[in-house]
Amino acid sequence: MDRHTRVLESYTKKQEIDRKNLTLFSARKEVNINAGGTAGYTVKEGSNKGKILSHYSPKANNNW
Repeated sequence: MDRHTRVLESYTKKQEIDRKNLTLFSARKEVNINAGGTAGYTVKEGSNKGKILSHYSPKANNNW
């Protein structure tokens, strides 16, 4: 009977951890990337307000 108790306790503990992880993951606030046509994230607050981070701009290769 003890082996069943151990299995059930470990299953319950795993389910509780999974539920907490899902709650934390769903409560995360998503950043607004590609808003306004940019290819990066615009900083909203602080000393770098308005600066675009990780902006991707490909280099033109027009050397024929």
